[in-house]
Amino acid sequence: MSRPDLPETIPIFPLPGALLLPRSNLPLHIFEPRYLQMLDDALKTDHRLIGMIQPNAGPNGDDSGLMSIGCAGRITQFAETEDGRYMVTLTGRSRFRVQREIEGFTPYRRCDVSWEGFERDRGPEDKDPGFDRSRFLALLSRYFDTKGLNTDWETLKDADDELLVNSLSMLLEFAPEDKQALLEAPSLSTRRETLVTLIEFDLHGGDGEDLIQ
Repeated sequence: MSRPDLPETIPIFPLPGALLLPRSNLPLHIFEPRYLQMLDDALKTDHRLIGMIQPNAGPNGDDSGLMSIGCAGRITQFAETEDGRYMVTLTGRSRFRVQREIEGFTPYRRCDVSWEGFERDRGPEDKDPGFDRSRFLALLSRYFDTKGLNTDWETLKDADDELLVNSLSMLLEFAPEDKQALLEAPSLSTRRETLVTLIEFDLHGGDGEDLIQ
């Protein structure tokens, strides 16, 4: 049985490399006519949900397919720019599993989805009891130096575990299949372990040797 805030059918926004996680915020620039229509329609609903999902290679080798799991976000902020684009913020509500895609009726894609198995997404903030923050930040510092990236280290040090791990999972440049692995991680601890593995793999030039466990 569906809940009013978790409908059986939601609009889908397939976007390669874009990752939304529960209780996290994803800013989007929307300008394509079909997605402007999607935004307009979503704003008319009580739930204001849009499902973010990774495209998946279809039978013809294109990206017409969809990954089986995505994350729905509620529109929490939106503003129109002078050139007609919309600046939107989605706040992650819950992951979902695609049941089937609905053909026709709208210029954008829609799917019937199941919310079962993702109950912890709608609960309180997730915790990571085994998180060695000092070791993680040391690894992150090496990674940022190698990539020539800058950040506010004081803000990172003060961030809650979930905010820190999820924000980095969403912001760092990883391949779409790696983003999907981060999305599908069953717990914050698993996501943090996956994130560490990806960072280490990248630091070692992708050779997979001498990864920190």
